[in-house]
Amino acid sequence: MNPTLIRELAKMIDHSLLHPTLTDAELREGCELALNYDVASVCIKPYAVRMAAELLAGSDVLVGTVIGFPHGNSATSIKVAETEQACQDGAVEIDMVVNIGKVLGKDWQYVSDEIWVVHKACQAHGAILKVIFENDYLPDDSYKIKLCEICTEVGAEFVKTSTGYGFVKGADGKYSYEGATEHDLQLMLDHVGPDVRVKAAGGVRTLDGLLKVKEMGVSRLGASATAAIMEEAYRRFGAVSADTPVGPISESKGY
Repeated sequence: MNPTLIRELAKMIDHSLLHPTLTDAELREGCELALNYDVASVCIKPYAVRMAAELLAGSDVLVGTVIGFPHGNSATSIKVAETEQACQDGAVEIDMVVNIGKVLGKDWQYVSDEIWVVHKACQAHGAILKVIFENDYLPDDSYKIKLCEICTEVGAEFVKTSTGYGFVKGADGKYSYEGATEHDLQLMLDHVGPDVRVKAAGGVRTLDGLLKVKEMGVSRLGASATAAIMEEAYRRFGAVSADTPVGPISESKGY
């Protein structure tokens, strides 16, 4: 058995509890699953942060939440207020969606100022900031590179590919979604500063997918398929024993 590797993999996962239909009971179950596998954090809906903080108290599973989610359209003052509330409720990791329209309009001063003030709010409470680009909406790499440069300058701790809910309508009227592509992850890894880490979100649902992004240098993975990923890790890297606390193979709704 390789407990060191299994722990490393678990501590890459932010267990996603963000689907709009998740009930309070399902959110509690998700926190218990996160505890069972000892993942890095839960990324939970804002109203449930206080509940998650109580359930995870005393563990090293962190509490995170989302700001301006999923479309990034809140006023900057509201994003700051959301951040303040989340931190007061017990969140120590904040995943904020950029103002996508402002990014597409190349209003870089607005984008930079917004990230800066939200980051300052995080710092005031000892929290870290992950900036979500929502790459599926960005037409070419130049936008992603510019966002990496802004986040590096501001000092954000993470850049993140996606919300998991950025569905793009095609010419046929159907919606599609790519999420964390290898191309985008490598691009982001290549263009952030040395103190900024990269989080993959959307589309990585298997152990092999996690191992691939780990090899690339990605630090975190947003996942709802946590149980399936970790059960496969136990099977592949060491037999599960009665002394190894693992949960049921069940996936929460999400990306």
